[in-house]
Amino acid sequence: MNEYAAMARDHCRRWRPASYGEITDPDSYFTDLGDRVAQEISDLWAELRARSGNPAGEDYIARVGRLNALRKQAEEIVLAELVLLSPEPGASDDDPDA
Repeated sequence: MNEYAAMARDHCRRWRPASYGEITDPDSYFTDLGDRVAQEISDLWAELRARSGNPAGEDYIARVGRLNALRKQAEEIVLAELVLLSPEPGASDDDPDA
């Protein structure tokens, strides 16, 4: 289970308890979801890199910063679409693991 799978599991368990309860095999479900999220982030990051090109005169530090920002942008987009879903009505702010 990768970091995205664990994030999705924890988010779903806390903010979407009814949906979480309907999952028959949480380990398999979240492992598959985590793999899908990682792949979609990678694909979107590649697309964003291709769109941005290689700016003329960009030094190494600027390039690393730009690529890291694009990676975080891809991660933010995919997580919002697949992992950090809206809470269910009645979901509690209380952490169920606390």
